[in-house]
Amino acid sequence: MKENLSSEETIKFQSIWQSVQKKLAVTSTRIGSRMPYIAINHRYKDFGGQHLNWWTNGFWGGIQWQLYHATNTKVYLANARAIETKLDTALSDFDKLDHDVGFIWLNTAVADYQITKNPDALTRGIKAADVLSARYNSVGQYLTAWNGVDKQGQVIVDCFMNLSLLYWASQQTGDQHYAQIANCHANTAMNALVRPDGSVNHIAVFDAKTGRFIHNLGGQGYGLESAWARGQAWAIYGLALVYKNNHDSKYLEKAKSVADFFIANVALNDFVSVIDFRAPAEPKYYDTTATAIAICGMLELTNCLPALEGRMYRCAAKKMFLALSEDYVNFNEADDELLIKGSAKYSRKDDREVPIIYGDAFYLEALLRLLNLNLRIY
Repeated sequence: MKENLSSEETIKFQSIWQSVQKKLAVTSTRIGSRMPYIAINHRYKDFGGQHLNWWTNGFWGGIQWQLYHATNTKVYLANARAIETKLDTALSDFDKLDHDVGFIWLNTAVADYQITKNPDALTRGIKAADVLSARYNSVGQYLTAWNGVDKQGQVIVDCFMNLSLLYWASQQTGDQHYAQIANCHANTAMNALVRPDGSVNHIAVFDAKTGRFIHNLGGQGYGLESAWARGQAWAIYGLALVYKNNHDSKYLEKAKSVADFFIANVALNDFVSVIDFRAPAEPKYYDTTATAIAICGMLELTNCLPALEGRMYRCAAKKMFLALSEDYVNFNEADDELLIKGSAKYSRKDDREVPIIYGDAFYLEALLRLLNLNLRIY
């Protein structure tokens, strides 16, 4: 479904797009084929140089593919391809990878194949899907999130987004085994992580041998039974994507429930999310990355709904996007980052209220979605 904008909205979003294009033309030359994570003193370091298997290493590549798709500028293609090639070493060293292979190779190889039909990108994407499907616990019917004996049986809300890699692999190969794993995991994770009120848990723990659910953990939010905003955002977007792929209405209804919870809470903070909606009122810590992800999720959700029903989510997405653009985006070309005040975890100071690369990626995706210029990565 195309985004319908008023003439005033079109002018406003086009103006933002011009500013973003101008900045990213400069920063893309400066950053090149590095793999950023967090910006320190307005500079993204090459995190991939030390941690090639890190889960965020595909997002700068995804930004480059989005820019290439929208502008056909060759420097973005060159940067994206160089990142994709560097990641071959991580794909070969697959025992160090976890469930986030989806985030890495959806933003690189899969994006490449969607635009160029590069056969090497297809091979990489299928290999990444094989790595992800190998994490499937058939007894518990879930994908194990992380490595390590102490983390066996842990399932996290983020993985809803990685399931798109498996659905894509089924579409490309005709092998429904990938999609079946995705559907089974989605059902298990939804039942274990999404609460009746639309809030979500970050982590569910299962007995790896019997598949029995044991308990939930607090994870990266404020604590147990809180409402980590980025987890909410992953669930909105991820559940909408599951519905897009399998057309089972229970995922659509859950996506709407989680989105309703997010909207009700983000409205209390001028449409920019705090790290956790159930954290104490003070000190107030923001996580703009959660807002950017939720915008993309709500725009995806509108594609699944009749126009009148989807209008609420579309309007909320626009309000959140403008709130970010007015006060939380750095358009200065001398600085690397776009989105400021992103937070990875409530209790960790080093990556709380700092620029984080996936914030930039989802902010750009949101803008391009609003202008109907986006590449569908997930």
